[in-house]
Amino acid sequence: MPITPSMLQSSSRLRRAMICWLYAVALGHLVVSLFLTWGGHTAPAAAYLARIEAVFWPGAVPAHTRELQQWWMSLFGATLQSYSVFMLVLVHLGNTLRAPGAWLGMMAGVLLWAPQDMYFSLSSGMTVNAWIDAAALLVLLVPVVWLYRHDRSRAPATTPGTRA
Repeated sequence: MPITPSMLQSSSRLRRAMICWLYAVALGHLVVSLFLTWGGHTAPAAAYLARIEAVFWPGAVPAHTRELQQWWMSLFGATLQSYSVFMLVLVHLGNTLRAPGAWLGMMAGVLLWAPQDMYFSLSSGMTVNAWIDAAALLVLLVPVVWLYRHDRSRAPATTPGTRA
C-alpha cells in the first residue's frame, strides 16, 4: 500500500500529540516530585503516609515513624526531580533530532524501573503503588514505543563505515 500525503500528515500530527503528551508527563513528574520533597506535612501526604503505616504497623505505630517516612519521601522526591529533568531532555532530544535512541533510552529506563517497583509494592501489600506504577507504565511506554518505531522507520539508511 503506497504512503499518501494524508497518511504522512496524520502520522505527523500523531507524533506531535505523543511528544506533547510526554512533555506533559515529564512536567507532571516534576510537579509531583516537588510536592513529595516539600509537601510531606500536608493533608494529602498525611493520608498516603497513614496508608503505608497501616500496611507495615497494623497495631500501634512506632514513635517518629511519620517523620522518618516524610524524610524518605523527601529524598525520593528529590531523586524523582532529577528523573523528570532527564525525561524532559530525552523527550526534547527525541523530538528535535528524531533520534530513536532517545526513545530507546526512555523505554529502557521505564522497563528497568516498573517491574521492580511493582514487585516490591505488591510484596509489601501496597497495591495502590502497583496501580500507580501500572498507570505510569501505560502512559509512558505506549507513546515511547510508537515514537521509537515511527522515528526509526523515518531514519536515513546508513551504509557500513558511514554515519547518518
